[in-house]
Amino acid sequence: MRLRPSMNWLLVFLPVAVVLDRAESPAAMVFFAAGMAIIPLAALIVKSTEQIAERLGPAAGGLLNATFGNLPEMIIALVALKAGLVDMVRASLIGAILGNILFGQGMAFLLGGLRNHVQEYNPSGARTYASMLVLASITMAIPAAFHRFIGEDLSGIGRSVDVVTASILLGTYVCYLLFMLRTHPDFFAASASAEEHEAHESSLVKAGVWLVAASVGAAWMSEILVGAAEATGHALGMSPLFLGMVLLALIGGAAETGSAITMGRANKPDLAVGIAMGSSIQIALFVTPFLALVSLFYGPAPMALAFSRLEILALFLGALVIAVTAGDGRATWFKGVQLLTLYLILATTIYLIPVG
Repeated sequence: MRLRPSMNWLLVFLPVAVVLDRAESPAAMVFFAAGMAIIPLAALIVKSTEQIAERLGPAAGGLLNATFGNLPEMIIALVALKAGLVDMVRASLIGAILGNILFGQGMAFLLGGLRNHVQEYNPSGARTYASMLVLASITMAIPAAFHRFIGEDLSGIGRSVDVVTASILLGTYVCYLLFMLRTHPDFFAASASAEEHEAHESSLVKAGVWLVAASVGAAWMSEILVGAAEATGHALGMSPLFLGMVLLALIGGAAETGSAITMGRANKPDLAVGIAMGSSIQIALFVTPFLALVSLFYGPAPMALAFSRLEILALFLGALVIAVTAGDGRATWFKGVQLLTLYLILATTIYLIPVG
């Protein structure tokens, strides 16, 4: 039998990370090993969720994907909140959105466009995704501006603004799910022939077991990863902003980014757009407000929606560029280059910010 490359091979880093952590090895080695171990665990979470969703029907399946699709990012964020790394959590949330819509979608357009002259997808769904991302960037800017005006005091009105904003965002997310799954599913249907879904032999119970096991493993590796994050940043001269906005974001979203790229290369642009942009909407309208509310009772300090000017600017620029490039329903390799250009410039700029 010939051995084919598989992401599951990276599971070898799971025991390696544990051994390095117990042996108190250099933080950079521990961080790298734990990050590599999270990638296949995230892929298992996504795959198990998809298998369960297929058996539960489109409505329940869509809700399940919305809940578990960004589970790796949420686990990393919860562990970081427990450790008091609030700034890194905020940066990782913005970075996860940008990683999906600029890096993931950009690579999908680039590789898909090199194989196919033009890829066509449903423009109605893409425009809906884009409008939601622009809305998310604006709504995140409002409490951020408020916090800069009154300072970091969360004991009174500042905390109220965060709670109200988070609650409204969660309500908007519920409306988004109803719009996508119930009232207007035709807006998100594939523009070409119906996509073929692979038949999964795994039973519902088996998929559920893999989902739980992968989630536990991801939580374990996330604790090791976050524990080594600060020391790794100091050792490699990286700021907490770069660690959260680029490294942690790419590690947590590796499975979804890989799925979007795979769909783009397979000439399934509707799925690529749905994975990349849909995941970003989940992070903006569900994961971020959920963490803001949970942090009031979990961790040493609440997570204010006090995003920095750079984070808000990067988010708005990303939403603006993806809205302009993806709204016409036609993907080419040059559009992928445009998205990747912005991502690389942002990542380079963030890396070169002096460590405080």
